[in-house]
Amino acid sequence: MTGTQTACYKAMHRLACFHNNVEGGLHVNKSELIDQIAKAAGISKAAAGRSLDATTAAVTKALKKGDLVTLIGFGTFYVGKRAARNGRNPRTGATIKIKAANSPKFRAGKALKDAVN
Repeated sequence: MTGTQTACYKAMHRLACFHNNVEGGLHVNKSELIDQIAKAAGISKAAAGRSLDATTAAVTKALKKGDLVTLIGFGTFYVGKRAARNGRNPRTGATIKIKAANSPKFRAGKALKDAVN
């Protein structure tokens, strides 16, 4: 991990500790996350934005290949597989076939779990 990516990780961890999403809690958008990364790393907002974009692109690329992305203490991004199944059209009640799909998932690491509890 580069220094900027490490700063990005630390900023995301700090935000996860201070901002919760429970019953009307605070929501953090991308620009607020970029502000926190820039402040924590002592870099410009533009550099922080590029770092965040590079990080999300790297995670996306790894997940597309079927790899796991593990950030020790923070968590693991992985691809879950959903089997094909039958469903119902709520409007007509007709049975429909739903195709199998891959879905990105996240499992929080111990340090993140401990930080929010």
